Amino acid sequence: MNRDVIITCAVTGAADSAGKHPGVPVKPEDIADAAIEAARAGAAVAHIHVRDLETTQGSRDPALFREVVERVRDSDTDVVINLTAGMGGDIYLGPPDDPMAFGPATDMASAEERMQHVAELRPEICTLDCGTFNFGEGNYIAVNSVDMLRDMAVRMKDLGVKPEVEIFDTGHLWFAKQLVEEGILEAPPLFQICLGIPYGAPADTTHMKTFVDSMPKGAIWAGFGISRMQMPMVAQAMLLGGHVRVGLEDNLYLDKGVLASNGQLVGRAKTIIELMGGRVQTPAEARETLGLTKHG
Repeated sequence: MNRDVIITCAVTGAADSAGKHPGVPVKPEDIADAAIEAARAGAAVAHIHVRDLETTQGSRDPALFREVVERVRDSDTDVVINLTAGMGGDIYLGPPDDPMAFGPATDMASAEERMQHVAELRPEICTLDCGTFNFGEGNYIAVNSVDMLRDMAVRMKDLGVKPEVEIFDTGHLWFAKQLVEEGILEAPPLFQICLGIPYGAPADTTHMKTFVDSMPKGAIWAGFGISRMQMPMVAQAMLLGGHVRVGLEDNLYLDKGVLASNGQLVGRAKTIIELMGGRVQTPAEARETLGLTKHG
């Protein structure tokens, strides 16, 4: 059991959630405010996406990332900045009788393009989605090839940015361990166990423990579940020795029928941790735990 817990707050994500909850931040200033709110509630790490101002969908525009990051860095929170590098690997296939008729939301970018905002802003952490899988219903595929991931991981290493390896299924961890063996992911590697996303690994005890039991020696890890499994997986991750993640990217509700804010979700996670006999780490403590280099 981990009694010194890092809370990461994923404040907005890239999914079609802004139309479901008016509190999901879209504008850069609102995303920055959400990260600051989460930090003041007890989050040591803010995981940040940005959104297109017209469509409200996820974006990889470096200018939007820059505005958010500068606002967060200018705040008094000292929160650890974790930027997504998952955008730019999206394929929306056509119907089964014409799969090459890609949908208009298809966005496949080079490793350099996917990493542009990371290279410019140099956060302490950025994500590495370590595999390809069917992401929910329909014809959407999240695409991350072996060669693409190796290229991106090397770029992160050269920038001095810690990869947070996102694990959605067992094969993703298998490949991530290969990157550790090759020295591309430096020790100690940092993993995020992502549970409940159709059709990856379900959000339950058995699957989280399967991942934990397969981690390389010395790995640092966190875990989360989406939707109503967010808070149960907070307790589960802590019990199994990990850190936790909450936030509006993964779950919109504080209680049944009650829409949440990022600060409220962090506060609920902090309460769970403390009721279980633990404490939450400060940003400075999280940097030491994770071996991070502060930039900017």
